[in-house]
Amino acid sequence: MSRRAERAARRAELSGSGPVRAGGVAPRWPGATRAFALFGEVLLTGVIVAVASVPLITVPFALALGHRHLRRYLAAEESGWAALLHDARHVLRSLPLGLAALVLAVALAVDLALAIDAVVPGAPIVGLAGCAGVALLVLALVTAARGWSPETGWRAALRGLPRIWRDDVAGALYVIAAAGFVAVVTWQLPPLVVPALGCLVFASLAVPERPRRD
Repeated sequence: MSRRAERAARRAELSGSGPVRAGGVAPRWPGATRAFALFGEVLLTGVIVAVASVPLITVPFALALGHRHLRRYLAAEESGWAALLHDARHVLRSLPLGLAALVLAVALAVDLALAIDAVVPGAPIVGLAGCAGVALLVLALVTAARGWSPETGWRAALRGLPRIWRDDVAGALYVIAAAGFVAVVTWQLPPLVVPALGCLVFASLAVPERPRRD
């Protein structure tokens, strides 16, 4: 094999578009080997999540859509619009969870507003509880969205949350930190919410894959 052909085979192996050469090891996430392309796909994921979240009641589904799209890209699977639209057909099954999450988010927002204005007794404690509630709600939505699939649905994804958090406490804190990053950059410059959402989905997918000590 010529040197040029060998380089082409190596690129195909790393990208997942070609077979693994003899003695080679297939990369776990072949789509992550091209940094600039990955950056663009993370931005596209942010656009997908932001647009699908516009009705607010669809936020959980938008996060699940973004997770599935980016996971397919990282695995070098078909991640085009056809696959995205195939997943989008299941949006109606996510609306009850979206409504429940929206109601809870409004309640927490009212709680925080009352605490900030100090119109309730023990305002600092109420505010702290409200912040903890917001963090837990965001963590639950992001983690459940990562585990959602049309085959298993939201019930299975939600049932698995306690086990996931118990087995990886640090990972849960990382996801909360990523969500905090989204909040900060959006507060500083609202249009940055789009790429920040893509970064949140990427961080959520990367957290379980990081090296961990037993």
